[in-house]
Amino acid sequence: MKIPVTELDIIFISYDEPNANTNFADLQSKCPWAKRSHGVFGSDAAHKAASALSETDRWVGVDADNIVDPDFFGAEIDTDKIEDDWVISWSGKNDVNGLVYGNGGLKCWPKQVVENMRTHEASNILGSKKSLIEFCWDVHYVQMNNVYSYVHNNATPYQAFRAGFREGVKMSLDEGSKLENKPLTMLHNKNLKRLLVWMTVGADALNGFWAIYGARLGCWMTNSTDWDYTLVRDFKWHTEFWETEIFPKFGHDEDKFLDEVYNLGDKIRDELELPIAEMEAQNSKFFKEVYVSPTRTAPLIREDQIGI
Repeated sequence: MKIPVTELDIIFISYDEPNANTNFADLQSKCPWAKRSHGVFGSDAAHKAASALSETDRWVGVDADNIVDPDFFGAEIDTDKIEDDWVISWSGKNDVNGLVYGNGGLKCWPKQVVENMRTHEASNILGSKKSLIEFCWDVHYVQMNNVYSYVHNNATPYQAFRAGFREGVKMSLDEGSKLENKPLTMLHNKNLKRLLVWMTVGADALNGFWAIYGARLGCWMTNSTDWDYTLVRDFKWHTEFWETEIFPKFGHDEDKFLDEVYNLGDKIRDELELPIAEMEAQNSKFFKEVYVSPTRTAPLIREDQIGI
């Protein structure tokens, strides 16, 4: 049976994103029935709160930093091709570095999965180690290649820094765990390449260097220090870290900030042996123009047969 996504609840999930109100207004202009869950701390709790708003067995989650493509509302889901507990993950395109993958993309959640999962801050309660900082290692995702949203997580320096830091941590882990006594080049190939892009590309974008710096710092702290990388799931920790450690260090001194970005690049090349580069705005813009995203896990059926 094919179900148009227009028959599902669409739920916008926001916490403290500076562009959330603007993005929600944009969503409502395309999807007047969209609902919003706001201000719930913790990714697991936020998704449970969103799911509680849904009156349909499946619902589509929209992250607050997303602009949804109008074409999405012409999509259909063929329930005969998926299991009841599978989460459908569409691709999002990142404004800073041009990466196209599940980060920030739209997700179609079964209510039963959300109610039963124990991830992020709830992972210590009947959860698994894989679910400490991310859904994808403990939930069955169907990874689709359609790009149905555009991720703008760079409206402010802090938002860009946090987005980069979180991916710098997550992409340098192997299913949620550190690669003990192994080089980071042993990471899953696609994740390794995405990590390298996060740490290199974005100089042409608004607050792009903050995203680059965040990714570099997250990767370096995870793999070259004894910092507890599970804190990456805690947005309150991020805010305190920014307000007490990051922003006071640089203030509005752009030269000092860029020197730190490049110095950290040297550390990553020397200590972690990752081949990141230093790219100015023109180079970054060129990369995004010619970059072709690798195919995600093959869809269950052809995209011209189904809207997912």
